[in-house]
Amino acid sequence: MLVANSLNDLKFDHNSIVTVGTFDGVHLGHSSIIKKLVDRAKDRKARSVIITFEPHPRVVLGKGNVMLLTTLTDRIEQMESFGVDAVLVLEFTYDFSRQTALEFYEKYLIRGIGVREVIVGYDHMFGRDRISNVNELKQMGKEIGFDVLMVEPVAYDGEIISSTKIRTLLQNGNVEKAMKFLNRPYSIEGTVIAGDRRGESLGFPTANILPESSNKLIPADGVYCVKVSINEQQIFGMLNIGVKPTFGSESKQIIEVNIFNFDGDIYGKKIRVYFLKRLRDEKKFSSKEDLINQLERDRNESMKIITQQ
Repeated sequence: MLVANSLNDLKFDHNSIVTVGTFDGVHLGHSSIIKKLVDRAKDRKARSVIITFEPHPRVVLGKGNVMLLTTLTDRIEQMESFGVDAVLVLEFTYDFSRQTALEFYEKYLIRGIGVREVIVGYDHMFGRDRISNVNELKQMGKEIGFDVLMVEPVAYDGEIISSTKIRTLLQNGNVEKAMKFLNRPYSIEGTVIAGDRRGESLGFPTANILPESSNKLIPADGVYCVKVSINEQQIFGMLNIGVKPTFGSESKQIIEVNIFNFDGDIYGKKIRVYFLKRLRDEKKFSSKEDLINQLERDRNESMKIITQQ
């Protein structure tokens, strides 16, 4: 798959089928659009192209504190798994956002990439202040000469899937339902950094994780059963997010994982954790012994979950 950062990196090809969006999360709703893109391109012997943006438009436009489900690297990796031919990553700036819908489509699709058909989701809004919708895009296509296909929303248990809903689920610690919406476990990649080594004194040594992106959404504080990827090796463990209240509380949120049956030196290494199930809230214990007993129960519960994987 070709990853381009400007139109200069892509050859013009009128026989291109294109979709446009940020696709944060690349969830089941996004997947239905991307699958349709790839399938129609194959049927028509055309090129499949995704236009996406970095950074997230809401971050640039100051639409609140937007925590992201995926980094750009994550998004591109997921897109590649569908067999997309090319992804054009456009830098999103305030000036870029001031383009009208027509200006954007003329520059990047009509004269830039080349386009035979545009595929979008049911709620696609675009152009300056996001005032243009699918109906306007269809009219534009009639006037300029490209087809527009709208993909219907995807629902799970009667609930329409969206990135916003997944963020809310994760902020509430509901990683299992988020997994259903994403069609994969939510994950965080980061570097292992030195901690206070208190877990080692409890018999549960932990690796402290510094997430690779400050904009990456961290699930609610608590204890989770997780899968850990280290150097392409998959190992299970349990992870705590919080401030360690039993020992006087940290001044900032800590992410630390106890990896089962593992004693390698991974300081400075990159690891990825996949959230499988939330076990409990983080809480303050009256003694070190009470905490150790709870950690034993957490590990036992995690082992039961792991046997079902």
